Amino acid sequence: MDPAFYITAFVTLFVVIDPIGMAPMFVALTQGMDTRRRLGIALRSCVIAFGILTLFGLAGEAVLEFIGISMAAFRISGGILLFATALDMLFERRTQRREDQADANEDDPSVFPLATPLIAGPGAMATMILLTGTPELGALEIAGLHAVMLAVIMVVFLLFLMAGVMERLMGDVGIKVVTRLLGMLLAALSVQFVLDGLRDAGVLGV
Repeated sequence: MDPAFYITAFVTLFVVIDPIGMAPMFVALTQGMDTRRRLGIALRSCVIAFGILTLFGLAGEAVLEFIGISMAAFRISGGILLFATALDMLFERRTQRREDQADANEDDPSVFPLATPLIAGPGAMATMILLTGTPELGALEIAGLHAVMLAVIMVVFLLFLMAGVMERLMGDVGIKVVTRLLGMLLAALSVQFVLDGLRDAGVLGV
């Protein structure tokens, strides 16, 4: 498989999960906690998110076939979902929604809202199904995609550990700029998913 495929997969998952935009949420959710407890929450949330996304990467397409949804239809709907996520990022609706979810957290936010829906949200689940559903992928390539997904979650974990420092360095303006740039990139990638789905369905020529 062309290395560009894995680079595209990494960028897509990175943009959808948005580790940079999630770091301030982690700070808000763990405010007042000591370093050891923050580490435990960060590790637990990332492990759970990895398990959820692995499940969707390995069995997501089988579930779609069982309920009678074609991969082309899922590519189109997934692309639309990712485009909606991109709009949220561009117009700050995503950040506001995450803040609302942070306000509703319990003493241990590792499962909810950190693992899901913040890390392994609908967009990330859809992305894993779309990527692993790429035609002509073998077991080795699918394993490579899960390694890419693990790498993105490792970035999330590292940024969780550096969340306080990063927030002070970038400031609100820096985080907003990065979020908007990632939103533009995600919008382009989501359109590509829709075009691929239309091509698979025979609507567009090769």
